[in-house]
Amino acid sequence: MSATTTPPSRALLIIVVILAIGMLIPVGYVIEATARIGVDELATLLLRPRVGELLGNTVLILVLGVPITILLGVGSAWLVERTDLPGRRFFAILTVAPLAIPAFVSSYGWASVVPSIQGLGGGLLVATLAYYPLVYLPALATLRGLNPSLEESARSLGLKERAVLLRVVLPQLRLAILGGGLIVALHLLSEYGAFAFIRFDTFTTAIVVAYQSTFAGPSAASLGIVLALLSVIVLGIEATARGRARYAYVGSGNARPAQLVKLGKFTPLAILALVTIATLATVVPMVSVIRWSLATKPEMLDGLWRALVDTSLLSLGGAIGAIVVALPVAWLATRHPSRLSRVLEGGYSIASSLPAIIVALALVTVTLNVAPGLYQTAATVTAAYVIIFLPRALVTLRAGLAQVPESLEEAARALGTPPLLARLRVTIPLLFPAIAAAGALVALGAANELTATLLLAPTGTRTLATQFWSAASSIDYAGAAPYAISLVLLSIPAVALLFAQTRGRTR
Repeated sequence: MSATTTPPSRALLIIVVILAIGMLIPVGYVIEATARIGVDELATLLLRPRVGELLGNTVLILVLGVPITILLGVGSAWLVERTDLPGRRFFAILTVAPLAIPAFVSSYGWASVVPSIQGLGGGLLVATLAYYPLVYLPALATLRGLNPSLEESARSLGLKERAVLLRVVLPQLRLAILGGGLIVALHLLSEYGAFAFIRFDTFTTAIVVAYQSTFAGPSAASLGIVLALLSVIVLGIEATARGRARYAYVGSGNARPAQLVKLGKFTPLAILALVTIATLATVVPMVSVIRWSLATKPEMLDGLWRALVDTSLLSLGGAIGAIVVALPVAWLATRHPSRLSRVLEGGYSIASSLPAIIVALALVTVTLNVAPGLYQTAATVTAAYVIIFLPRALVTLRAGLAQVPESLEEAARALGTPPLLARLRVTIPLLFPAIAAAGALVALGAANELTATLLLAPTGTRTLATQFWSAASSIDYAGAAPYAISLVLLSIPAVALLFAQTRGRTR
């Protein structure tokens, strides 16, 4: 039997179902909070002018921010991949560099350069510059994989380059645009540090304030319900727009390189645009961080080593936990695809799409009511990291498993090796690169995670993100600088790995 028809073992199904139930804790929290508050009280809490203001700000940052990031990301990808732009390799790397700078560090950099930056305009500036690479990378990978014959046919029919771009290339980027836009939208919904720093209020910033003043009270829960609903709406819009779209071609081997578009007189304008974007997204915040680091006094570095150790341990725990949770469902989805596997995988996706503040509130409520001993422990923080960053591990492990021939494992079994031992000796070693990549990506996210860490970290725990936030929110810019630099340095290897995977991806 082939892998597509072999039923999964009962043990694998039980493991995946149990893990899925654990992953759905935040969803259960939203449902329970709605029932606990009641319709009347919920209506009273939500029908306030303040909630309307928060809703307007949150919707505006989505409606304006996502299209801007798509424009910047797709435009940059097209310039570095499909034109004769001078220094294409340099600009390809420069354009992905903002991913190494956490959004709240970028906000700190801009706020120290332009103290008056605030509101929707400031939020759009910081967020779009921080998140447009999330659209750029999938667009770049898709452009590298497109079959150029369609574009050549369009040109042979007399279409100009602008028409080829709009009518042939962009439609084939639909999935990349929708996927990248979805990731950006979910980041915008869950962003706290970057917006709080420039005094732009959204549901997430308001929930943190409500939590700090009333703990996990009705006000924080009611705002969390709306935020969760917005996340579901965003997921629904993306799924509807994506539909059943697929873009593939039949042919042997990889597609030949596409014909590069000659920019001609527009070359200086293209270079200026990319340099301007990179300057605003990378140079301005990093120059500010370096400038403040020069004013750092030796005593300000006392907690840096402790924060680095705590960050590394918690991030490592999150990475290991995410791999352990993701591997069974990745195996089920890859080796035993079925309607059931898609439903279970969908449960994972729904849980991981909820903003970090919802995950944190859910774990606070569950631990206090069910297992008080786990409240504000490393185990709770690790669980939050697993739920929040599981998609990074799941996508990577699925791709890795898809590239491991199942025939090798079958050959080992034919030679008398037990199934479990065959997987451990044959499949898992071949999966090590994907496991390492998944761990690096989860660890990167965990090291930079701020909201859930602030709410869940054990007393006395210091991470780079929380120490940075403690100093920066107290306007101690010099004290925050070493932590900001450390966060950027920790991010560089994972971003380089992600970029290398994108550039090397084939069909």
